[in-house]
Amino acid sequence: MKFYAISDLHLSVSNEKPMDIFGGNWVGYMEKIREDWLSKVTAEDVVLIGGDISWAMSLDDAKNDIYTLADLPGKKVFIKGNHDYWWSGITKVRDMLPENFYALQNDSIKFGNVVICGSRCWSVPGAPDFKEQDMKIYLRETERLKLSLKSAQKMLEEGDKLVALIHYPPFNVKRENSLFTDIFEEYGVDSVIYGHLHGKSVRADKLVEKNNIKYYLTSCDQVDNKLTEILL
Repeated sequence: MKFYAISDLHLSVSNEKPMDIFGGNWVGYMEKIREDWLSKVTAEDVVLIGGDISWAMSLDDAKNDIYTLADLPGKKVFIKGNHDYWWSGITKVRDMLPENFYALQNDSIKFGNVVICGSRCWSVPGAPDFKEQDMKIYLRETERLKLSLKSAQKMLEEGDKLVALIHYPPFNVKRENSLFTDIFEEYGVDSVIYGHLHGKSVRADKLVEKNNIKYYLTSCDQVDNKLTEILL
C-alpha cells in the first residue's frame, strides 16, 4: 500500500469555471493529473486530497465533480478547503460519496499502519494575508485540529505512522512555528500534507523537514499536476 497526495483540484463540471485563466500550468491540468494518477496508483493505494476540491456552490453540483474521480484507482481521502462552499455538513457529504471515498472533518481514519487525521486549519500569523480579524478563526481552527489528533490517538498502535491532512500552509514564508506546527510536534505527527498556495510567485518548497516532521506542499499547479508520494 502506497500513499499519494494532491490538492486544490478546483473541479467545475457543473459551473464550467476554467482554471487556465490562472496560467499555463492549468491548461489541461485534470487530464495531466488523471494520466499521472493512472500510471502510479493501484486499487490498494490511498490518495489524499487537501481541499478545494470543487467550485460548486451546492452539494448536488459537487457530487457531479467528485464522481469524475470515481473511476480512478485507489481510496480517496479529502478534507474541506476554503473554496469548498458546497460542504454543508459532514454527514451529508459522506452520504453522497461514491465507494472508496472518505471525507474527514476534525477526525481520522486508518489504513494499515497509517492513521490520517484531517482539518482545514487557517492562515497563520506572519502570512501576507493574515489580518487582525483572522486571529479568532485561527484560534478556533487550532481547537478543531486538536480534535482530529485526539481522534487519531485512539487509533494509533505501536509502530503506526501519523499523517495530518490540512488545507492551509501551517507556517509562514519564514517557516516560523505556529500553533498548528506546535500541535503537530506535541502529538508526534510524522507527515503533514497541505495546499492552498498557487501561482509563480509562491515562495515555498515542495518538501520541508522541520523538527522531525515532513511537510508536503501538494497544490496541483505547484507539483506539475502529479501526485506526490508520501514516504512513511
